[in-house]
Amino acid sequence: MSRFQLPASLRQTRNYVDGQFVATSKTFQNVCPVDGSVLADVHEADKALVERAVAAARRAVEGEWGLADAAERAKYLYRVADIIERRFEEFLAAEVADTGRPLSQARQLDIYRGIHNFRTFADLAKVANTDFFETRLGDGTKLINYVTRKPLGVVASISPWNLPILSLTWKAAPALICGNAVVCKPSEETPSTATLVAEAFDEAGVPPGVFNVIHGFGPGSAGEFLSTHPDIDAITFTGESRTGTAIMKAAAEGVKEVSFELGGKNAAVVFADADFDAAVDGIVRSSFTNAGQVCLCSERVYVERSIFDRFVAALKAKTEALKVSWPDDEGVFMGSLISREHREKVLSYFDLAVQEGATVVTGGKVPVFGDARDNGAYVLPTIWTGLPDDARCMREEVFGPVCHIAPFDSEEEVLRRVNDSAYGLAASIWTTNLSRAHRVSPQIHVGIVWVNTWFSRDLRTPFGGGKLSGIGREGGRFSLDFYSETTNICVKV
Repeated sequence: MSRFQLPASLRQTRNYVDGQFVATSKTFQNVCPVDGSVLADVHEADKALVERAVAAARRAVEGEWGLADAAERAKYLYRVADIIERRFEEFLAAEVADTGRPLSQARQLDIYRGIHNFRTFADLAKVANTDFFETRLGDGTKLINYVTRKPLGVVASISPWNLPILSLTWKAAPALICGNAVVCKPSEETPSTATLVAEAFDEAGVPPGVFNVIHGFGPGSAGEFLSTHPDIDAITFTGESRTGTAIMKAAAEGVKEVSFELGGKNAAVVFADADFDAAVDGIVRSSFTNAGQVCLCSERVYVERSIFDRFVAALKAKTEALKVSWPDDEGVFMGSLISREHREKVLSYFDLAVQEGATVVTGGKVPVFGDARDNGAYVLPTIWTGLPDDARCMREEVFGPVCHIAPFDSEEEVLRRVNDSAYGLAASIWTTNLSRAHRVSPQIHVGIVWVNTWFSRDLRTPFGGGKLSGIGREGGRFSLDFYSETTNICVKV
């Protein structure tokens, strides 16, 4: 028996539509990436069930949920957060079993953020303000202008497998507090915590149709049925850039609101004046956290030439000291990839890098454990050097535990190389020179730049990317703006 199990209610993982858990005649297996064991049978939503979910969401928006004020809706979101907190260990077990990520990381980040997404956006909406202006007209009279927010309507939320509960709640919380109803489609790889969130909504007594979860795949399945549905008012999607392009084409038919957070080929820049040890530790985190399966991970690392050799040696030693093991082992840093299928993709890039002329500093292969982990989806964290900037492995997102380190000689050079990418999601800078940090950061064409840190952000600030990394900004009032329809009211007095 696998050492990773789901809560009993998820052994048959059902859809949640119109306040009811719904089984279907077609199922697929949820496989644990740690050891290849089968966790559950997942009930795939057909087109008719997606229709039911969208119709239920429409009724909720046009009923008591859409008419309620933010304070009333916030009470429900607080309840949901409280239930998740009370069932923290069940959510934790489900997240680790689905993803293979280390227990400690899921405990400190994923479930914690899932809870606080609901609480944070509930708090923000209760104190959110809109614009008010008084204008003196040419005839001497006065015009009062004010802006009101109303629900957009029915929001389709399609979330990824790499950060399942974090991404799902990050989308659902602001949409719901603004009075929308949501139909969520989690990744087929990670259906469990989304269904547990549905259980929390059910227990909290949230009106039927407000929060719905449908399971399935993309083309020809729940994802396509949802994203092409004519009665959807907005689509929020996190995932692969190619999938985002397909969804945008579908959304164009009805000119729907869209918010996409897509792929990244993110750069990190280490200047010679950086705190050396902090920079090494930071690049280890930004390249190998969650086995590199974070859209914000650093796959391109540029190090000033005077410290290049020393940095490569230090990063190699630190990387080889990382513990790659069972997610619940003490001191483990990295678990498995999401699936053996995804591992094949990552391994193909390992092979390609060598073909393109890379020097493999460390890693580049599958570890052998001699136990059930060999049935999982593990690879070793990998460092390359020696590739030109136009190599495919420098242009395409690997989405695995890998980084390439290259030397640079000047600010102007490294800015040009960092910005020479089809992606524009994130970057990090490591320097103790405050003037340099403020000078360089705005010149990097990405949605977020970290200085001497990585993957930390106030939820009130905007988040999103450009180019192939997405469209739109969410977070704080930016989320409230996206998930609301605004009306400007002008009154002559």
